[in-house]
Amino acid sequence: MDDPLVADASAGAPATLAEIRAGSYYDSVVLMQLQRALAALPGVLDAGVVMGTPANKELLVQNALLTEEVERAAPEDLILIVRAESAQAGNTALKRVDDLLSARRSQHSDAYRPKSLSSATRMIPEAEWVLVSLPGRYAAGVVRDALNLGKNVFLYSDNVSIEDEISLKESAASKGLMVMGPDCGTARVKGVGLGFANRVRQGKIGIVAASGTGLQAIMVGIHRLGGGISQAFGTGGRDLSAEIQARSAKQALAFLNDDPQTEQIVIVSKPPSASVAQRLLAEANACNKPVVVNFIGSRPTKGQQEGESCIRFARTLDETAEMAVGLTNSAESALDSGPGSRAPQGTGEPSRPVLIPGPHSFLRALYSGGTLAYEALYLLQDSLPSVRSNGLLEGGLTLDNPHRSQGHTVVDLGGDDFTVGRLHPMLDNDLRIRRLLQEAGDPETGLVLLDVVLGDGAHPDPASELAPAVEQAIALADEDGRSLPVVAVVIGTEEDPQGLGRQVEQLEAAGASVFTRHDEAVRAVRDAFVGREDGRKSRRSGPASSVEPGAEDSGSCSGFAAINVGLESFTDSLRAQGAEVVHVDWRPPAGGDDSLANLLSRLR
Repeated sequence: MDDPLVADASAGAPATLAEIRAGSYYDSVVLMQLQRALAALPGVLDAGVVMGTPANKELLVQNALLTEEVERAAPEDLILIVRAESAQAGNTALKRVDDLLSARRSQHSDAYRPKSLSSATRMIPEAEWVLVSLPGRYAAGVVRDALNLGKNVFLYSDNVSIEDEISLKESAASKGLMVMGPDCGTARVKGVGLGFANRVRQGKIGIVAASGTGLQAIMVGIHRLGGGISQAFGTGGRDLSAEIQARSAKQALAFLNDDPQTEQIVIVSKPPSASVAQRLLAEANACNKPVVVNFIGSRPTKGQQEGESCIRFARTLDETAEMAVGLTNSAESALDSGPGSRAPQGTGEPSRPVLIPGPHSFLRALYSGGTLAYEALYLLQDSLPSVRSNGLLEGGLTLDNPHRSQGHTVVDLGGDDFTVGRLHPMLDNDLRIRRLLQEAGDPETGLVLLDVVLGDGAHPDPASELAPAVEQAIALADEDGRSLPVVAVVIGTEEDPQGLGRQVEQLEAAGASVFTRHDEAVRAVRDAFVGREDGRKSRRSGPASSVEPGAEDSGSCSGFAAINVGLESFTDSLRAQGAEVVHVDWRPPAGGDDSLANLLSRLR
């Protein structure tokens, strides 16, 4: 362990101290919790616990936490940094790090955690799935080990090369297995949600999704309307690209077509390669079941609409859910009052702040869900053609710096610019809260749009942290003589661990205007800026009752068993759903030294 490095440590003055641990690996949830524990210690003003990646150093710069020594840290180094009231307080805090880590391990320790996949397989041979959520440079090797053991893989990790993705999916197919991912955020298999997954009822609709939060939004919409999910397969966001050729999507589609529990199929993706889309639509049209397709932001050609007899095309995620449920006879009564427009039982349409952004001001949309951010751009592009993003829309305007908004901005804070070496914003609100307050202090900010995505695997109570930040942002603008409307769209169900109603109540109490349909939220924001009269009437589809007309029975986990390698929160999520799971105590090969790891690999 290196001695703490100190900057500006004059006696009695605020001091920034850092400790660098070379080649140390910790689960990113552990890093988040350690950062919060450090920040809560006496005399600590701010804290950072991150890996030494360029993206994380940029965040440290923004938060005035970067020192010259920390700037030299390698990507595989763990950075511990505190800004404290004094050097003594900072040193005391850093000396508590090992105690804080030990306390957490004692709270989350199993009787025994295997060190390898092969050992875990011997402990739970019935497991058909391995969940992998490791840093991208290690993930492919672990996936290969899982496939060699005859396991399907849910690959949450991002920053996996296209070459590795092709190789892994080809290997899986040759073994009769499936790889969901990389960058697969959610799935539902045998009644169990993998990764970030909402608690929805079991039913007759199967989903193939090259998106994470898009899949969640559709599942939630189907649940709200009284329908249910048979199976839902994520494929990874690149699966429908020209390089990957929809390898996982085709496997999933074939499975759902043969699945006796599935009566309708949904396919959702960002705009795919034209040639890949044509081949996938041909396979969908050959299915013996009706199919709803949503290639977000890509309108079907006239030939597709006329030639695909069993396919219906949807424009938004919520419309996709409506079409899928509309095909299910058992849910017809749920559509009688108009899809997605019911308020909670016993309540009227709630009043809320009118959405009127200030003159010469701009939209700042801060998303945790990449697909939701993409759909927002799609819905806004005709009315707000100057909207910029961090490279979400091909051919669209791109931010010069993803950490700084320009004009109308839609930013995906779950993108690679922000998540390399740090936790996804669906688990850690810190980055988004800082960005929200940054936007509130910008006189050009006229309205802020946020998504709040619930479910197993996600933050246990996001509104408890976001609501105070919303209140603070509104107050900051008010002190500057400006009004700042904040719109929040909450994606979830009342059965989710966070509770949809509880999240909505907290955000509304903080002054946010809350929606539970994404397309309605974006259209209300759009109308506020284009000045249409109907845009002044903000409304939301309220949290649905936990018992919907035409609801199907909730499913059980049906003996689902899995092995988890990576985020401990995924292990906790599976156990909370009643699944059997073994967590692997994984560590980087050769202590994170890539050169030594490559040498050892060649010697095998």
